[in-house]
Formats: sequence, C-alpha cells, structure tokens
Amino acid sequence: MLETLQQLDRDLLVYLNSLGSETFDPIWKVITKQIYWTPVFLFIGYLAYKKLGWRHTLLIVGMIALLVAFTDQATNLIKNTVQRLRPCNNPEIADVIRAVVKRKSFSFVSGHASNSMASAFFLFMVLRRYYKYMGFIFLWPLVFAYSRIYLGLHYPGDILAGYCLGLLTGFLILKLYIYLRNRYFQGEQGV
Repeated sequence: MLETLQQLDRDLLVYLNSLGSETFDPIWKVITKQIYWTPVFLFIGYLAYKKLGWRHTLLIVGMIALLVAFTDQATNLIKNTVQRLRPCNNPEIADVIRAVVKRKSFSFVSGHASNSMASAFFLFMVLRRYYKYMGFIFLWPLVFAYSRIYLGLHYPGDILAGYCLGLLTGFLILKLYIYLRNRYFQGEQGV
C-alpha cells in the first residue's frame, strides 16, 4: 500500500512538473520566495488594522510570528526524522523531472505548504466576519505550494502533508489567539 502511494506521488509529480516551461521558470522562482509576498501581508495587516485597531493587529502579527516559528520547527523535526529525498535529488526520477531549483535538505513535509496554509487558515478565521471575500486567501497556499512542485522541490504528498500540518498548527494558534483576545481585548471584535 505504501509503495503504491509513493508511486502515485512520483507519477503525479512527474506529470505536474512536466507542465512547466523555461519561459515561465523565472515567474515561479519569484512566486516561491516568501519575501515577494510581503505586499499581500501588508495589505492584510492594513485590513486587520482598519477593522480591529492597532493593538489587536499587533496581537494578530504576534500570533502569526509564533505560528510560523512553531510550524517551521515542526516541519524541520519531521523532515529530519523522515529524511525523504527531494525529487531533484532522487536518482529514480532526477533525470525525468525539470529540477529548476535544487536544495540539499529533505522533502517531507513542505515547509512552504505548512506555513502558508497555517497563516491562511488563521487569518481567514480571524478576519472572515469582516471581509466577505476572505476565502480568497486560500489561493495563496495553493499557488505557493504548487511552485514547489513546478520547481522540482516537493512531491504532491509533501504538499498535502504540509497542508495538514499547517491546518493543525493554525488551529492551535487560533485557540491561543482566542484565549488572549478574550482575556485582554474584552468587548473588541474577532473570531
């Protein structure tokens, strides 16, 4: 059963990765870097400030920082325990895929997927009552994580497991946020 899932994971990676083209490689290299998403998060920070005020927005920013730190540590622990080779380093498929970017670290689970899903879930839950189209924030983890497949850095299973880890950590940090909000922001809006 495990071998069948791994083969399906490899086959899906090869297919999705093969859809790429050298023409679009530079775009996907930009998409995969967190720093280029800064304007999106500044805009979301502005939206939070607009509805919740600066003190509550600082709490949200602090929770996001804690969320990213926690998710990064959990991801690294899993990666170093499982030690799955990245597709670009896997001798079985390295010659078959387009390895646009190469990394030496391990593949399972995707930190990009877990961090982006955790952040998107948290922000969605906090801001959904104020913004009708907040659900669009989930496009970010989809595009961000697909960039990892496109570049040959992750298998789809790494992405899916990263999403699950992200949802779990996002949920845990959301619970902490609700506790702190209820304790220190009586009468202010939120989840």
